Amino acid sequence: MTYLLSTMSIDRDTFENTSEDELADLSVPDQVLGFLAANKHRAFKAREIASQIGVDEGAVSTALSRLKDRNLVEHKATYWAVTDDTERLDGYSGYERATALFNEQLGDEDKESWREHAPSEPHPSVENEQ
Repeated sequence: MTYLLSTMSIDRDTFENTSEDELADLSVPDQVLGFLAANKHRAFKAREIASQIGVDEGAVSTALSRLKDRNLVEHKATYWAVTDDTERLDGYSGYERATALFNEQLGDEDKESWREHAPSEPHPSVENEQ
């Protein structure tokens, strides 16, 4: 998945379909959180995030530390992931802006589509929840 927003450049579709206010409002922490939220089932190193969103790795590392202080991201070894605390995420206005922009560009997630492509057996790491 290619992240569509960056501080260095944006694709033509984003340029044409995103308001000036939306583009100006997305700070580096908003971009980092938006990227991690769009890839919520994966964890990334800071340099991978920086590469995907086109932001300096130092700025991404600073943003990640600030997001961690707010309990919006989780950190283990050299990897970072968005929190699974949806209430905390919903309370962060930058997340709401980034999520709305991603949904507008990429479409809302379709649970039925996910179910159609889901394996019939649970992954071995998932315990039986019944």
